[in-house]
Amino acid sequence: MNIDKIKRVYLLGIGGIGMSGLARYFSQLGCEVAGYDRTSTELTRTLEAEGMPIVYSDDITLIPSSFSQVGEETLIIFTPAIPSDLSLKAFFIEAGHELFKRSQVLGFISASRFTIAVAGTHGKTTTSTMVAHILKDSGYDCSAFLGGISTNYQNNVLFGDNNVVVVEADEYDRSFLTLHPNIAIVTSADADHLDIYGEASKLTETFQLFLDRVVADGQKIVKNGLPFAADINYAREEHTDAYAENVHVRDSEFYFDYHSEDLTIKDIHLGIPGLHNVENAVAAITVAKLLGIEATKIVHALSTFAGVKRRFEYIFKSPEHIYIDDYAHHPEELRAFLTSMRKLYPNKKLTVVFQPHLFTRTRDFVDGFAEVLAFADELLLMEIYPARELPLPGVDSQWLLDKIRLENKRLVSPEEVLAIVKTEQPELIVTVGAGDIDKLVKPIKEVLTNA
Repeated sequence: MNIDKIKRVYLLGIGGIGMSGLARYFSQLGCEVAGYDRTSTELTRTLEAEGMPIVYSDDITLIPSSFSQVGEETLIIFTPAIPSDLSLKAFFIEAGHELFKRSQVLGFISASRFTIAVAGTHGKTTTSTMVAHILKDSGYDCSAFLGGISTNYQNNVLFGDNNVVVVEADEYDRSFLTLHPNIAIVTSADADHLDIYGEASKLTETFQLFLDRVVADGQKIVKNGLPFAADINYAREEHTDAYAENVHVRDSEFYFDYHSEDLTIKDIHLGIPGLHNVENAVAAITVAKLLGIEATKIVHALSTFAGVKRRFEYIFKSPEHIYIDDYAHHPEELRAFLTSMRKLYPNKKLTVVFQPHLFTRTRDFVDGFAEVLAFADELLLMEIYPARELPLPGVDSQWLLDKIRLENKRLVSPEEVLAIVKTEQPELIVTVGAGDIDKLVKPIKEVLTNA
């Protein structure tokens, strides 16, 4: 497919974070863009405000007449999350359109652009956004498809005037195997998505297949310790090809030194907190170095990097209260997040509100969750968010709670969370999870604001 010949794009499931990014990308290119989603959300309403008509009922009469044209100028994209019996989908198929997944379309874009792809079971959203920000802030420029809303740009897709694109490469459903990276980063490969892969070894094999897709003369940048051959290994406080050392906190801000064979940068200020984000920054700096970006520009970009929505996001901060929200939903993500919280605020009582995501993930990693959630001083555990799954016998939040070696722990509803926050007025509170726990963010902020 020639991306540059497309004039109109219809997206089935336009409200997803990845699908909305494609919608914005093609709209920016001047294409007619429309779509369907099941429900109206803040994101879909934003797309509508940007000029993209969206329908919320499965009614083929609402499809713009221009999309009856079949050919290389019309692109129909769908997410596997939409129902298989959707009438809109059937209409496009019967009309003779070929339908493509989001991952396939990203593959078409990647094939015609210089692609920097960031993969990993965790860390990929922040790292890809950080790379894109360095390229933007330095004047190098790029387009980017991100898995979260960049705080700097208030968007999940960025537009550039050159031929460079940064892509968050998603391992879920093996979708990143459509890409053609010139530079590939792998931030992590911990066992996850076992409902898809079955066993951890299959996930590892798929990451290797992703790296095998790097073009000739491309660069593979891999976190040190992962079982993949790399052109450059990187780490935090482990001496390898590229690494950070002298990591420290000053006035609740993270600073570190960067070292590689041919570059040393001292006392870099990172605009977002987190030991894991220092490690992510090492990967991003390494990309920038490969592209020839000056060290002073890299330093400025990292200092001004404001992060990603729901990734170590400060929601409220006052002398009495600190409230941070994070997307962590895997034991290792929680470990990185909570360890950083302890380093930032060693003398504050830490209240953790956690919503497990998926029955299968809770079942597969229950002991890991039990271990890291015990890092809290007080734990408010919500019921499991099922997403696409049906309940599993014996797998629930009470089962997890019973395994956590912590005295101050409770199983709570969203309403009880708000009541506890109002009554106890926690000095340091975090909400973590990938389900609908984000619905609590605004109410908790309001309680603390009015305290």
